[in-house]
Amino acid sequence: MYQKNKIMKMYQSYLKEYSEGIMGYQALAIIGQSCLGSVAAMLILSNGVSFGQMFQLFIITALCLSYNGSIFSQQKPKVSFNILIISVVASILLSILNSI
Repeated sequence: MYQKNKIMKMYQSYLKEYSEGIMGYQALAIIGQSCLGSVAAMLILSNGVSFGQMFQLFIITALCLSYNGSIFSQQKPKVSFNILIISVVASILLSILNSI
C-alpha cells in the first residue's frame, strides 16, 4: 500500500510540474519520445520483417504519433502526459525486448 501511495505522489508531482511548464516540456517531450521511438523502431527492424516485428513497429509508431497528435490537438495536460508515459514505457520495453 505504501508503494502505491509513493508512486501516485510522484505521478501527481510530475503531472503538476508538466502542467505548469507545458510549453517547454511538450517541446522537449516531442524530441525525447521521438528519439526513443526511433531507437525502438531500429531495434525492431534489425530483427527482421516478420508479422511480429511489423506489429511491434505499428504499436511504437501509433503511440509516438498519438502523443504528437495530442500536442497538436491541444489536449488537456493530463491526457498528453499519460500518453507520453505510455509511449516512453512502450518504447523502452520494446527496445529492451528486441536487444536481447
